[in-house]
Amino acid sequence: MIRGRRRELQDEDVLEVSATAEAIVVEGVDKWFRQHRRSQPFCALRSVSFTVGAGEFVALIGESGCGKTTLLRMVAGLIPADAGRILVDGEPVAGIARHIGFVFQNPALLHWETVAQNVELGLSGVGRKLTKERRRQLVAEQLALVGLESFARYHPYQISGGMQQRVGLARALIANPKILLLDEPFGALDAFTRARLQEELARLVAVKGCAALLVTHDVEEALYLASRVVVMGSRPGHVAAVVPVPGTVPRDRQAFVADPEMARLKAHVVSLITGQGSGGEA
Repeated sequence: MIRGRRRELQDEDVLEVSATAEAIVVEGVDKWFRQHRRSQPFCALRSVSFTVGAGEFVALIGESGCGKTTLLRMVAGLIPADAGRILVDGEPVAGIARHIGFVFQNPALLHWETVAQNVELGLSGVGRKLTKERRRQLVAEQLALVGLESFARYHPYQISGGMQQRVGLARALIANPKILLLDEPFGALDAFTRARLQEELARLVAVKGCAALLVTHDVEEALYLASRVVVMGSRPGHVAAVVPVPGTVPRDRQAFVADPEMARLKAHVVSLITGQGSGGEA
C-alpha cells in the first residue's frame, strides 16, 4: 500500500495520494428503493461492510441484481446511502468528489469531440484553471500512457470499441484521482481486447498509485486484477465473503493462467456466488 505522498502533474491543483490507510470504508450500509410513492420499499443492500486500502485494487463480484453498481455509485457520491456510512479518504461521502475517477460500462464519449477533447474533459473538476498549454501537455501525456497519442485528432466513431474504452480510462485518470471506480468497463468487448485492456488497466493503476474498486461479472478478471475479491450475495445485496488473492499486482498473465492455486480460487469464488460455498475468507 502507498504510505507516502506523490506529485505527478506538478500543478498546485493536482491531487496527491493521501497517507491514510484506507481509501474507501463502507460500513453497515443499507439502500432501499421504491417504484413509486405508494409502493412498498424493497431493500437492495443490507449491512454492507468492506474496505479498500490506499493503493489497493479490490473487485466486487456477484450475480446480477445484487447491488454492485448501486454500491459503486454510492461510493462515487451519485446516490446516498440510507443507513451506515461511506468514507472516502477518511471523509464522509457528501456529493460527488472530484478526486474520484469513474469508468463506465459504456465509454460515454462525446462523438462530436476529438479523442483529445474527450480526455481533456477529465480536467473539468480540477480547482484552479489550468493554462491551455498545460492542459494540452497533460492530455498528450495521458494519451501516451494509454497508447493513443497517434489518435488525438480522431473522433470516437473513427476508432474501435477497445480504443474508445482506453479514452474513457485516460479521461478518468488525467486528474490524478486518489480512487478509480470501474463499472464493468470491459463487459462489451471481445475476449482478446478484454485481456489486453485488463493488462493495460493493471499497469495504469500501478503507475498512478491510486486505489481501484472494480465491479465485474467475470471471476477470472477479478482474480487477475485484484488483491482481494468481495463476493456479494443477493436478496438483499450483502457481503458473502472476502477472498484474498495471493501474489503481487500487476500479475504476469502466463503465470496467472498456469497457477493451479488460481484455478482453485476461481472454483471457490464461483461456488460462493452460486451459494454452494461457505462464507468468510478463503
